[in-house]
Amino acid sequence: MLREQQNFYYGGDYNPEQWDERVWLEDMRLMKKAGVNYVSVNIFSWAKLQPNEETYDFTTLDKIMNMLAENGIGADLATGTAAPPAWIARKYPESLPVDVDGTRLLPGSRQHYCPNSVDYARLAGALTRKVAERYHDHPALVMWHINNEYGCHIGECYCGKCQTDFQDWLKGKYGTTEQLNVSWSTDFWSQRYYEWEEIFLPGKTPTYANPNQQVDFKRFMSDSLLDLYKMERDILREFSVDIPIMTNLMGLHKPIDGFKWAPEMDLVSWDAYPDPHDVIPYAQFMAHDLTRSLKKKPFLLMEQAASAVNWRSQNGVKTPGVMRLWSYESIAHGADGIMFFQWRASQGGAEKFHSGMVPHSGDEDSRNFREVAELGQELRGLDELVGSEFDAQVAIVFDWENWWALELDSKPSDLVTYMRQLLAYYKVLHRLNVRVDFVHPSEDLTGYKVVFAPASYQASRDFAAKVTEYVEAGGHFVANFFSGIVDENERVYLGGYPGAYRDVLGIYVEEFAPLKHGEKHEIQTQYGDFDIAVWEEVIHLRGAEAIASFKDGYMKDMPAVAVNKFGAGTAYYVGTQPDSGYLERLLRDCLDAADIAPAFAVPDGVEVTVRRKGDVTYYFFLNHTDVTQVFPIGGTFAELVGGGAVADFMTLPARDVKILKG
Repeated sequence: MLREQQNFYYGGDYNPEQWDERVWLEDMRLMKKAGVNYVSVNIFSWAKLQPNEETYDFTTLDKIMNMLAENGIGADLATGTAAPPAWIARKYPESLPVDVDGTRLLPGSRQHYCPNSVDYARLAGALTRKVAERYHDHPALVMWHINNEYGCHIGECYCGKCQTDFQDWLKGKYGTTEQLNVSWSTDFWSQRYYEWEEIFLPGKTPTYANPNQQVDFKRFMSDSLLDLYKMERDILREFSVDIPIMTNLMGLHKPIDGFKWAPEMDLVSWDAYPDPHDVIPYAQFMAHDLTRSLKKKPFLLMEQAASAVNWRSQNGVKTPGVMRLWSYESIAHGADGIMFFQWRASQGGAEKFHSGMVPHSGDEDSRNFREVAELGQELRGLDELVGSEFDAQVAIVFDWENWWALELDSKPSDLVTYMRQLLAYYKVLHRLNVRVDFVHPSEDLTGYKVVFAPASYQASRDFAAKVTEYVEAGGHFVANFFSGIVDENERVYLGGYPGAYRDVLGIYVEEFAPLKHGEKHEIQTQYGDFDIAVWEEVIHLRGAEAIASFKDGYMKDMPAVAVNKFGAGTAYYVGTQPDSGYLERLLRDCLDAADIAPAFAVPDGVEVTVRRKGDVTYYFFLNHTDVTQVFPIGGTFAELVGGGAVADFMTLPARDVKILKG
């Protein structure tokens, strides 16, 4: 049985090997001042641990682990396999990845390994075994951390080994080339295959590569990286039955199918780097909900910046209060730990201008460190939150395979992207303080009053049947344009779009009419006229009722948005991309029909979320505005941060947070 987390984790990625040992004691003093109780170590130390294939040297790591134990700081111990040493590239050059142009990438950066390299896997496995043997019962060990940010830089490789492994993967999936030919529709453009060896990777082709070949390649590469993770995980498990094992994911990261990875991890974590130039970084907030949803359990925020990063064109700083506010945002959505990259800002290397918990000045009176230390001391009082569950009201369908398929070439409009469509709906729900889970199409829908499936272009027959049953039983379903178009083999459902959802939506779409980039039209609604962009289409009603119509062109007065009563439930279809003003009104109507309301009525810009643990409810209030907000709360509640009580009215200063218990 895995050890249960007892304390709220707080700390950062710790790299003392970059510093003289005289700095280490100062680190321990400052960590205690900052409330640090947990650090990740050894993530990028392979070259230090193994100077050549025959030699391992754990002298420095021994000192680091012992120092952490002596100071009561838990170690998230990495296997060190994220950045192979240069001697591996010299000795085994075919371990290096190859890009789509056929260029073999060089060492001198990080993550320079082919996901299917036998030599990389063998050497990474050997190092993992050495680390596990040495530290599996070390008193500092709290968690195992495998590799780092899989697929961040090398999500695809086009080497010969990947090609032969892809052929084997296809053989395992399809069994026969005939079945593959059917699934890939290879009779188009004379692409029929008779032998597995005839199949290449979907690299540089004269024009569009086969769509399902492209999606299968993305499935294969995600699986290849997952196999590397599982190889290390299985070695660690030989030595540690009760220590949690994980790797850090990257939220809205396209190459890695998070729903497929999550069952292989004991908990999930991710690295969040919102742009401080965004007033409210909704994409990062959405990624918190997605990461938690991968296991429907609390997650760890494994990395964030104390202030600025180093890798954007313009690296904005987190102004006073923003780091704290956004840290609590992650906690409000299910985080049981807050970590930073990194503890001490590096003096050299590619990320030397990436902020650390301790800045280059080393000044503990700097704003940067003061905010870090103040947050750490506050979080000492949140231990009772650990393990509490996020209380979601609605679900948004999320599917990596659909993301891959939707954004392939040769589509009606390249303006239709998955994130753009998801964010349009998520932003409205976030502003309305409606709590969201993300669900994979294979998951049960019955626990949610409303299910949103924007841009669900690729939908299986099984999921279509599940949606039909869900709505028939009384659920509320919302889909939008270019959804339910193809099955899992990239084959169009015939009989009129959107084939997968046509009956439950009570419509059929005759043709698409995408708009030009920057072009605006309007729709007519009961709330007035609103701008639309990106998409129009010819919609015919087959039982549904039009609640908005197009105002321009040959579709003037034809349906744009429709609602259909189906069984005991209701299905909505949005055949365009309306502006946020109309989308909010439509979603309010949908939520009202489903009897969904926020926990408290609060001013615009104030967020409210809920976590529960047994009979205790925790209400999070976050003020995303620059002014103090005062509003009624209708009772007396204990305050978790700082103690005391709040009665009848809440006074919430700008960029501030309060957590109430009820």
